Amino acid sequence: MSVQTDSEKRKQISVRGIVAVENVTEVKKAFNRHVHYTLVKDRNVATPRDYYFALAHTVRDHLVSRWIRTQQYYYEKDPKRVYYLSLEYYMGRSLQNTMINLGIQGTVDEALYQLGLDIEELEELEEDAGLGNGGLGRLAACFLDSMATLGLAAYGYGIRYEYGIFAQKIENGEQQEEPDDWLRYGNPWEKARPEFMLPVNFYGRVVDTPQGKKWVDTQVVFAMPYDNPIPGYNNNVVNTLRLWSAKSPIDFNLKFFNSGDYIQAVLDRNVAENISRVLYPNDNFFEGKELRLRQEYFMCAATLQDIIRRYKASKFGCRDAVRTTFESLPEKVAIQLNDTHPALAIPELLRILLDIENVPYDEAWNLVVKCCAYTNHTVLPEALERWPCSMLENVLPRHMQLIYHINFLHLQEVQKRWPGDMDRMRRMSLIEEEGEKRVNMANLCVVGSHAVNGVAAIHSDILKKTIFRDFFEMWPEKFQNKTNGITPRRWLLLCNPGLSDLNCDKIGDEWTVHLEKLQQLKRWAKDPAFQRAVMKVKQENKLRLAALIERDTGIKINPASMFDLQVKRIHEYKRQLLNILHVITLYNRIKRDPQAAITPRTVMIRGKAAPGFYIAKQMIALACAVGNTVNNDPDVGDKLKLIFLENYRVSLAERIMPAADLSEQISTAGTEASGTGNMKFMLNGALTIGTMDGANVEMAEEAGENNMFIFGMRVDDVEALQKRGYNAYEYYERSPELRQCIEQIRSGFFSPEAPGKFAHLADVLLHHDRFLHLADYDAYIQAQDKVAAVYQNPAKWAEMVIENIASSGKFSSDRTIAEYAREIWGVEPSWEKLPAPHESA
Repeated sequence: MSVQTDSEKRKQISVRGIVAVENVTEVKKAFNRHVHYTLVKDRNVATPRDYYFALAHTVRDHLVSRWIRTQQYYYEKDPKRVYYLSLEYYMGRSLQNTMINLGIQGTVDEALYQLGLDIEELEELEEDAGLGNGGLGRLAACFLDSMATLGLAAYGYGIRYEYGIFAQKIENGEQQEEPDDWLRYGNPWEKARPEFMLPVNFYGRVVDTPQGKKWVDTQVVFAMPYDNPIPGYNNNVVNTLRLWSAKSPIDFNLKFFNSGDYIQAVLDRNVAENISRVLYPNDNFFEGKELRLRQEYFMCAATLQDIIRRYKASKFGCRDAVRTTFESLPEKVAIQLNDTHPALAIPELLRILLDIENVPYDEAWNLVVKCCAYTNHTVLPEALERWPCSMLENVLPRHMQLIYHINFLHLQEVQKRWPGDMDRMRRMSLIEEEGEKRVNMANLCVVGSHAVNGVAAIHSDILKKTIFRDFFEMWPEKFQNKTNGITPRRWLLLCNPGLSDLNCDKIGDEWTVHLEKLQQLKRWAKDPAFQRAVMKVKQENKLRLAALIERDTGIKINPASMFDLQVKRIHEYKRQLLNILHVITLYNRIKRDPQAAITPRTVMIRGKAAPGFYIAKQMIALACAVGNTVNNDPDVGDKLKLIFLENYRVSLAERIMPAADLSEQISTAGTEASGTGNMKFMLNGALTIGTMDGANVEMAEEAGENNMFIFGMRVDDVEALQKRGYNAYEYYERSPELRQCIEQIRSGFFSPEAPGKFAHLADVLLHHDRFLHLADYDAYIQAQDKVAAVYQNPAKWAEMVIENIASSGKFSSDRTIAEYAREIWGVEPSWEKLPAPHESA
């Protein structure tokens, strides 16, 4: 079968409905200008990377005029602005996404073709901006795309980490971490803004003055902003992601020159700049490290200074304050906290209003609450931030005072509502007194925000019933749900042009900004011709992924086999171990009867384990060991493969999602807040095998459980089992297949060179398993058997695929952001198109 290249597919679709702004000749001129005058003026020969940068700068030229026009428009109209604060943005690559959103992809494609260059080869040279660990950071990136597409005056704020999420290498079957030096060649998309550099204070002490409290004797670090353009889709809106980089104060103490410590003085500057050096890799696990605390405050302090400056100014480029009072702050400013990492924005905004702007306390606190809103992303106890009071008192003494005062007034309100209920006061306090005194940052966020939301319906309900139950009883009006979503531009139009083309042929191109339009595809779910067309695209995507895997790993896989994907961070609650148990079960069945009919299956697991997470790294090692055994057994052949794909990143996800047949979403019910990988797989025509957890519940509501493979315990079942006591041996003794799997892991069957290597994992499953793997094993195996049977019926499988694609409209981040805008931020989305730079306003 011949496979069309992505470039050919893109020329077919050419992002329908969009007319290229610049013609091919002009793009060629711009490209040549950048090659000759911008990049290689001192050299005779251009390298492929020079061509990539020339291409990026050519595309950026189209961005900049729209970027300036958008910011001018915001200053002229003075709308309410939305500020999205996140410590993580998992952006991936920008080049192709920018071309698509600007509507110039077809033009640029053709221009480079005429110049004899392969645009796909140049796109591959772009570094992924991996400034996030996983779902939380990728969600933030999708939200930025949707905020620009919906015409919101929105700004993302975060940290410009020099080193993003580590590069993962698998050596001898084990994860090794290498630094992700993503900036080593420079970043063509960012613009340094030294004119907006701001001071951030740490340490010091608080003194009483006639004018009130004053924070003195501080250590200063400067925050240098780097602006990144965020283009909306086909609307000429370009918003800004502002990332802060830590810079040491410029001045030197002259005594260093005299004492011979000049070199040490220079080296000491690095200590300050370490704040933005590296992204912390531990997601879903709280590490109380002082550097992390400093990162969080650094981002919050710089961002809030910027917000106040913009609030006070009105005209484009104006620095003179035209607003001198703060009554209208909540009408002009909405601050969204992406998890508790930016929680210090609450006491910091209060400090600015009290100590700098001299706003009375009650008024200042009221303004803080009206401006701030908080999104919770986890119910796992180990992931909740709890900073030691002693550390906060040392690093941020004024903020610790304010938190104590916030807590004092808050507990007075609790006492009025529930007199004498000391246990409730203990649970609702911002300060945890057991052991070392700590600040519960989630409680601070709830108290200091006017809106609190979970990220899937089931997750929001769990929040109200468990960790925030007391707060929900006190302020039920604060609590909302905002089910996560993904941007269809990157996760369908960009990564799956073949399927995008089919959609456009059937229903037009409105689905790119109104994903609910995909519902119209349901009328063709049983149509044999459309089924064949959809599955032909799927097969082409599988062939491309198979070629990529063979190139990178040397493993040749059967493209006619079912591609069974589990793509997510490695963690016990995501239950990659359950997936591995299924592979071992299939392997044992093949070994018992090599001639038995079996549905060929290629299982791929991809994800990174936090460097300090021993169990997760053991899970990776087990997956590699099982894969090594299975993939090299002649009895198995191409009936079954298990491949651990190293170094997951956004650009590889764009290859994986379109090729998947089956999506593994098998977390223990009640542990996954939402998930967004499940939505990406669904949108690209993979069927889901999953528990009723996170957004799986709403996916089943949209597509129907009959179009998914739902198995296992529900949340109520999990709670009931935990209440009566989970005994893993009950399940171990009951199931011979399960018992064989665990004994193989324990005995070293998959690690003959080190027989005890995985004994600890078997011990965890039998004695220390919080996530109840064995309780769901039988139901999971039965569901997988059903998957295999349905896969043998191509018409039924194709019908389910089309039903899933057509039912994925709810899971657009455009819908999510529209709900945030209307129900939390108090702004109205707009699908109007701004005039292009060459058009009159």
